Amino acid sequence: MRRTALLAAAATLLGSLAAAPTAHADGPYGQGLDHCAATATGALACHFDVAPGTYDVTVTLGGETAGSTAVTGETRRALLAETATAAGRTVRRSFTVDVREPEGEPTGPAGSPGLDLVLGGAAPRVTALRVTPAPAARRLFLVGDSTVCDQPGDPYTGWGQRLPVHLGRGIAVANHADSGESTVTFLANPALFDTVEAAIRPGDPVLIQLAHNDKQTDAATYRANLTSLVERVRARGGEPVLVTPIVRRWFNADGTLDNGIALLVNGLGVDHPAEIRALAASLGTPLIDLTALTKARVEQLGPEASKALYLTTEKRDNTHTSVRGATEYAALVAAELRARDILPDRLLR
Repeated sequence: MRRTALLAAAATLLGSLAAAPTAHADGPYGQGLDHCAATATGALACHFDVAPGTYDVTVTLGGETAGSTAVTGETRRALLAETATAAGRTVRRSFTVDVREPEGEPTGPAGSPGLDLVLGGAAPRVTALRVTPAPAARRLFLVGDSTVCDQPGDPYTGWGQRLPVHLGRGIAVANHADSGESTVTFLANPALFDTVEAAIRPGDPVLIQLAHNDKQTDAATYRANLTSLVERVRARGGEPVLVTPIVRRWFNADGTLDNGIALLVNGLGVDHPAEIRALAASLGTPLIDLTALTKARVEQLGPEASKALYLTTEKRDNTHTSVRGATEYAALVAAELRARDILPDRLLR
């Protein structure tokens, strides 16, 4: 389909554009919809040729008919939760997005240059879209493994991929988590922690969740690696936050989670969550005890219902989360960011 036809289809679909917007009429990228085209699924796909950095995105949602719109971007990141609009009404929402290369996992595919957004949802209605550089925006860095990362392919979804919907304008999630990484490999590969370290600015929080792949890391080495990460973040003026790992869905016969596999005790008998808790206390580092929080949720649901949080049915995988699981776990992290004053209320939704 030619671009003019796509724009016409988008205007018809959204029911809110009297005419195609004028390019660059209102700031660096104008109202922005001239950067978009309708997709076969009814969503609006938008691309902006911008350099790596942080950008504020403002969308005006709504139109002549009732709508329900969500925004995702880059590598399947959830950027704005589904938002309902009544017929004839509009609402404005803003968020900040981190554009980087590669756009997803640090050792994964490069992705497409620039910023890609998808305005979808049950009934997308969009009146205006504006993207502006935000070089002073803060970033919330994530250091982690495949349970955290921006997973490139459905149905795999990391909790870090669902975290941006909880943040408002002024701060972006910079998810540098990478599949298969341990404390050993995250320090050893220059594409991983060295890259994060160079980008940290004073006041940036850095959440560190590494344990799932430290299967043969002894306790002394594990503590030393985490300590190195914490100290190097602090040396840059950042604010390290230690995060215990999400549980594996591995039940005992009595409906409780297994004390070894599920609760991340490795092959050498190292209790990763216990080590992280003790280290956070000794280093004076904020702690998000995601092991305890996810354990409570999985045990609350029980052996059958908890399958929906993981890829048990789809992949026979009790470690990696589904969209639902990642969404629930991201909400737990967001609540802890608020409760522990890691981020001020003004930066949280």
